[in-house]
Parts: sequence; C-alpha cells; structure tokens
Amino acid sequence: MKNSSIHFFKESVSFRLTKQNQLRKWINTAAKKEKFSIDNLNYIFCSDKYLKKINKDYLNHNYYTDIITFDISTQKGKIEGDIFISIDRVQANAKQYKVSPVDELRRVMIHELLHLTGYKDKTAKDQAEMRKMEDYWLAHFDKI
Repeated sequence: MKNSSIHFFKESVSFRLTKQNQLRKWINTAAKKEKFSIDNLNYIFCSDKYLKKINKDYLNHNYYTDIITFDISTQKGKIEGDIFISIDRVQANAKQYKVSPVDELRRVMIHELLHLTGYKDKTAKDQAEMRKMEDYWLAHFDKI
C-alpha cells in the first residue's frame, strides 16, 4: 500500500510487527465501514516504562496501562492521531486472558480505532457493543 496514512513505530522496545500491509488494509477497511477516512494514524509500540511516563506526563496518571490514544482529529469523519501501545502489557494481558499475543495486539489496535470512530466503553451496554465490534474485526482480519 503506497502512501499509506497509517504508520508503525517502535520506542524503547524490541518488537517486530508482521503483516503490516494487511494491518493497514484491515484498519482502513474498518474505518471506512464506520464512514471515516484516515488522514494520519500513528501506532507507536513501546515498553511499559515508556508508556507509564507518557501516562504520567500528559494525563497525570502514575500507573501502567496497555494503550493511550491522542486524538488530534480536526475534521468530522477524518481520523488523525497517535496510538501508543505497551507491548509489555499486551503480552501480559494475552497470558491473563489466554489468547495469543498477536490476537491481543490486534484487539487493542482495532479497539482504539473504534474509539476514534465514536464507540464508547464506559457502560456495560457500550462495552458489549465494543466487544462485538472487536470480535467482528478480529474474525475478518484474514479475510481482508
């Protein structure tokens, strides 16, 4: 996919992301289904320590988390943002939930994209809808 608006970076973590072009196509397909286009979306894979510092510096939270998203979209229907993902947390969560690290990583990647398209997860009803959409997109990854 040339001139893709989805970029992948690493910060202070040893990690190899596979199937990058398929991931881009999958993420773009999900955005389009929600009637959004992606102007510029950066996924930054990092360590627990790196993400905890971002959490503390920008959100005043002094704890580990798996993901932080900065939505910098300025136009309705167009996605722009930075998504920081702790590979350490993803791997720990994969063990806890008894899923593969690849599936857990894809789940958090699509979860944050869904947030950027307007999905919420504060209530039980919203969480159920979010999980349904995550499961849908996970099931369709290899069909894209």
